[in-house]
Amino acid sequence: MPDRGGGPTGPRIRVGRPSRRVRTLLMTLGVLAVLAMAFVMFAGFWTDWLWYRSVHYSSVFTTTLWTKIGLFFVFGLIMAASVGVNIWLAHRLRPPLSAMSMEQQSLDRYRMGIAPYKRWLLVGITSLVGLIAGASASGQWRTWLMWVNGVPFDQKDPQFHLDVSFYAFDLPWYRFLLGFGFAAAVLSLIAAALTHYLYGGLRITSPGARATAAATGHLSVLLGIFVALKAVAYWLDRYGLAVKSSDFKATGNWTGLRYVDANAYLPAKTILFCIAVICALLFFATLWRRTWQLPVIGFGLMVLSAILIGGLYPAIVQKFQVQPNEQAKEAPYVEKNLKATREAYGIDGTQVSEYAGKSDTKDKTKQRDDANTTASIRLLDPNIVSPTFQQLQQMKNYYAFPTNLDVDRYSKDGKDQDTVIGLRELNLNGIPKNNWINDHFRYTHGYGVVAAKGTTATSGGRPVFTESDLPSKGDLGTYEQRVYYGEKTTQYSIVGGPQKEIDYSDDSGEKTTSYQGKSGVSLSSPINRAAYAVAFGEPQILYSGAIGEGSRILYNRTPKDRVEAVAPWLTIDGDAYPAVVDGKIQWIVDAYTTTNGYPYASRTTLGDTTADSLTATNNQRAVVAQQNQVNYIRNSVKATVDAYTGEVKLYQWDTKDPVLKTWMKAFPNTVEPKTAISQSLMDHLRYPQDLFKVQRELLTRYHVKDAQTFLSGSEVWQVPDDPTNKSGNAVPPYYLSMRMPDQQAQTFSLTTTFTPNGRDNLSAFMSVDSEAGTSDYGKIRILKLPTSEPVDGPKQVQSQFNSQQDIAESIRLLKGGDSEVEYGNLLTVPLDGGLLYVEPVYVRGGDLKYPLLRKVLVTYGGNTAFEDTLDQALNKIFGTDSTTSPPADTGTTPPPTSSNPTVQQALTDAQKAFNEGQDALKKGDWTAYGQAQKDLQDALKRAEDAQAKADKSATGGSGGSKSNGKGSSPSSSPSPSGSSSPSPSGSSSPSGGTT
Repeated sequence: MPDRGGGPTGPRIRVGRPSRRVRTLLMTLGVLAVLAMAFVMFAGFWTDWLWYRSVHYSSVFTTTLWTKIGLFFVFGLIMAASVGVNIWLAHRLRPPLSAMSMEQQSLDRYRMGIAPYKRWLLVGITSLVGLIAGASASGQWRTWLMWVNGVPFDQKDPQFHLDVSFYAFDLPWYRFLLGFGFAAAVLSLIAAALTHYLYGGLRITSPGARATAAATGHLSVLLGIFVALKAVAYWLDRYGLAVKSSDFKATGNWTGLRYVDANAYLPAKTILFCIAVICALLFFATLWRRTWQLPVIGFGLMVLSAILIGGLYPAIVQKFQVQPNEQAKEAPYVEKNLKATREAYGIDGTQVSEYAGKSDTKDKTKQRDDANTTASIRLLDPNIVSPTFQQLQQMKNYYAFPTNLDVDRYSKDGKDQDTVIGLRELNLNGIPKNNWINDHFRYTHGYGVVAAKGTTATSGGRPVFTESDLPSKGDLGTYEQRVYYGEKTTQYSIVGGPQKEIDYSDDSGEKTTSYQGKSGVSLSSPINRAAYAVAFGEPQILYSGAIGEGSRILYNRTPKDRVEAVAPWLTIDGDAYPAVVDGKIQWIVDAYTTTNGYPYASRTTLGDTTADSLTATNNQRAVVAQQNQVNYIRNSVKATVDAYTGEVKLYQWDTKDPVLKTWMKAFPNTVEPKTAISQSLMDHLRYPQDLFKVQRELLTRYHVKDAQTFLSGSEVWQVPDDPTNKSGNAVPPYYLSMRMPDQQAQTFSLTTTFTPNGRDNLSAFMSVDSEAGTSDYGKIRILKLPTSEPVDGPKQVQSQFNSQQDIAESIRLLKGGDSEVEYGNLLTVPLDGGLLYVEPVYVRGGDLKYPLLRKVLVTYGGNTAFEDTLDQALNKIFGTDSTTSPPADTGTTPPPTSSNPTVQQALTDAQKAFNEGQDALKKGDWTAYGQAQKDLQDALKRAEDAQAKADKSATGGSGGSKSNGKGSSPSSSPSPSGSSSPSPSGSSSPSGGTT
């Protein structure tokens, strides 16, 4: 019988070796290839390190890196050692001799073939499994950091009475360890079995015993370890029931224990745990008994028990105990789910009030006055007017505005004004000639803020700009206008070196600048240049003469990307918005902490829940989710990104959130305290849209607190589809300054509507107080409409608008020629027991094809109006004339009139000059445009002087021009477009919005 441990004994065959020159060439190529791959890897690592250091978040990079490295080596070595030791042990326990058989003769050839390479083969196999296991473990760095830094929630689950932190921080880590243990046991078992088979310890067709005693003992121990791990899995599964998701017929998605879980699965898991422990002990006992009879019987019993106890018994309980009386059986568990879900999503404080939906007030004049004070109706839709901003304020093709503008609040004369705001960002598609120098050195930034009143428009339907022109000027004062970081700035720029950058152009020509900020990474080092040349695949970075002393490379320039990079443990809201704060343009980014380990709280999918008609057309509005399936969410961080320097700051917003506290322990000194938020920044913070969308989706079912009602499904709502388009996507929430019935004054709010499941009438109206820094911030109010008297929902209101004959005829006329009609946001406002719907109507006409506000649709109490201004529409609805509200705040501004012939002639000249200026602007003739603006100023000056003289005569020479807005004055003179002019000596706007 042959020795099963030796190598080949026959003569060796010598194979011809390649020549020394070939060997040298191959070795050189191999070394170069290794060096090239090493430098590519180094370039990625080095550029990441340089970027994190440039934004002063190097601790995030190092903490993450060392955590990944530590997990990689620890678990890689454990896996490699587990597999390697078992292969070595199986080889050591091989039988010295074995009976001759065809099976063994076939295996002899393999044994002889690998004999010279056994050590290398062992090293290769263990290294491979170690690398795979280490790479997998390094991806669990978040799980490790949450486990090792976890802080208590100080809330216990209702079933096992363990702190929520066990499920959120501990259980995920234990599950990873268990999964790793299973992988190690299975791979070790396979490797040991193959080794035993190769060296004769296991036999399949050979006569005699199928396994040697040594092989039997070895494999039994490995099987015992596997079964012991299974016992641990059964024990952890008991706690996993508290965070288990399932499809519950009565409610849809469900998380937590139900009756069958608590009364069937839970005891079954305990019994199976005990059986698995006994079965594991039987496997370990084979070290002495050297027989698999009892372990196999025990394993069979465990499998049978898993089928009967873990599968069949719960099915019987569900069929014969739960289904006949489901509501009574499930009610206690539904109550736990209701409570936990409301707490986990921050909707437990929701105030639900009954609301009639119809007004009983007979005093129409009072209702008309209330319409002015209940809400500042925003007629300017930020999701439609971007092309209008583009046409009137783009100025240069290499500037552009985002597809969706933003709504913010700015104060003037002590009064807050809802404002539509956008940045004039860099548009590379509009560069006259695209080449590497232009794209990355000369055109590097946008310029200026453009803002307009949200509640009014000019007589021509254009926005009333409060900040406009280039450079921008207006109500926002002095601030750094260059925009190096923005939503549309997606590629790198190299700034600060010998190559000057284009700032903007005016009548005197191009203005250039050189970046003075400290942002970005210096390219003064040849190593840095080489690394970025490799990382960006652009060799010119290495040798271009445009790069010199002071050159810095800017990248990762969108606000959401920067916040996500410095805080990879946060989920980022889909809508970053700009604000002018303390002389700087700051991007404000809302960020969330999440977990899917909150016991009994139902899970939701962030990507689906936050989708609406805006995200369907603009991917930039989508949430950046680190964890898509969650059942706990908090807006725990407010972040800012400086549009000029790119500086990122994270502020703690939710001071009680244990998830944020855990991450702050893991990444110390990265999040500033809430007290560091300045009042000027606080004035622009708001309630985030994505959190609101998640909460409104949960509130379609979880607005009820009674388990029986919840189970019956009779009160299930739905978020209606956007009625202003045919996308079939959910209507987005709208920001609006308004007053709910229980409030004394208007507050900046985020609002939405609900309809019954499968129907179009209105179920409820929901708003959340979005005024940061106030005591009611984040308070959710729901007005619940009666089911006995249906109230029209958004889709029905839109249908009424479209079906009324006179409105349909007007719409048809507006669509005449090549014009297009576009509906703005359909706003809903609770008013005096009823609901006021307001919808601006825009028309895109002529060659320019940008939307102008032409009509306003209003409905209240079954009455509908379709008028030129909001004032006119409200007057028609209520049958009154309102004199309590200035037109500039409630509708489009009427054109100026005057009975003075001198004033009339001056205004006629002004209108002519204005039209000539617009024609020159379209043609790009800046000389003619400048002359037209001078003529316009002269005409306005004549009009003001004539009006002032007339006013003085009318008052007997004692008054002078008025400054209260009722008469003309140097600070508020009428313009040809119907807006106001700052002063005769001020610069004029090509938009006609402000002059």
